[in-house]
Amino acid sequence: MIIIKTTTQIEGIRKSSKLAAETLNYLTPFVKPGVTTQYLNDLAHKYIVDHKAIPAPLGYGGFPKSICTSVNEVVCHGIPSEEEVLKDGDIVNLDITTILNGYHGDTSATVPVGNISREAKLLVERTKEALNLSIKALKPNKYLNDCVGKVIEPFVQKFGYSVVRELGGHGVGLKFHEDPFVFHFDIHRNDVILKPGMTFTVEPMINSSREAQVYVDKDNSWTVRTLDRSLSAQFEHTILITPDGYEVLTKI
Repeated sequence: MIIIKTTTQIEGIRKSSKLAAETLNYLTPFVKPGVTTQYLNDLAHKYIVDHKAIPAPLGYGGFPKSICTSVNEVVCHGIPSEEEVLKDGDIVNLDITTILNGYHGDTSATVPVGNISREAKLLVERTKEALNLSIKALKPNKYLNDCVGKVIEPFVQKFGYSVVRELGGHGVGLKFHEDPFVFHFDIHRNDVILKPGMTFTVEPMINSSREAQVYVDKDNSWTVRTLDRSLSAQFEHTILITPDGYEVLTKI
């Protein structure tokens, strides 16, 4: 059931989304070779708590950390660890979700570690561009699939990339995950009609090969990786549908 947010709820979601974006902005300069993903987690946790908010992932469904750190072939839900040391040439997605006064804001970005390959650089740039192209298409009374899946999939496929199909965006705001589910590939049917007051994430997960298959680590039941170990990148914003278009709530 899709929740149309009230003016009061939208303002609460807007403030939490701003904090999520500020946390990501704060954390990004610390991404360097030799840094552990646990160190990034601890920095983010302290920043969020110091701003009188809660890191939403911590304890959610049993998730053990405050943010997700997904390195190289990890598509999403990477668990920060003292044993995971970033090295020159890696890419890492930092996924931040905050709860501020009961409201959720959700954002992520893929960040280069030191000097990355041309292949990795292009994947990161094109994934970000795919997200931005999709967001620009969002308007009230349009179908969600027309703005997201039909925009993102053909754009990335022309580079030989693939869209992860098992995972997608989601409604967000009053809860961490709400309706609707947001497909990042063309589902070849009309789905949700966009209405003012809807809040949801668009967060394409793009693999650098034509192979879109992924699997979940057996040892932690969270971390999702590409089956062929190709690189994967992701960018995410929380979006509000407005009477005349959209507002990116996690943009600062």
